[in-house]
Amino acid sequence: MSTPVSDLQGMLAGMEPELRERPFRFVEHGPDNDFIDLLGTMFAFIREDEGASLVIHAKEDHPGPLFACITLRVHSDLEGVGLTAAVATALAEAGIACNVIAAFHHDHLFVPWGKRAAALAILTQLSQDARR
Repeated sequence: MSTPVSDLQGMLAGMEPELRERPFRFVEHGPDNDFIDLLGTMFAFIREDEGASLVIHAKEDHPGPLFACITLRVHSDLEGVGLTAAVATALAEAGIACNVIAAFHHDHLFVPWGKRAAALAILTQLSQDARR
């Protein structure tokens, strides 16, 4: 098990952004809906007061926009400060929306599918700049 990185410079330098090949969709299920049929495609599950929000591998029968997932391979400390702000700012300056899900080991960025290459390039450059 790796040691979490907590300083911003270290988190940025160690990002090693990795683009996942398959697209994802955000879907909503009401509080009484059964989502067992989606378990095999589920990446994330978030229970909200209004129901469940799921991030799933995209299927054609689910409506909504497609997103690419870029995983930041650095094991960022859950109490580390600034990583989300830095990557969101860099992407926002390029007009790229970013939805972040932080997990125990890594942060996962969901960007519009059509902007995935540009987002990956921006994040790679941000990481390289932090290593200088």
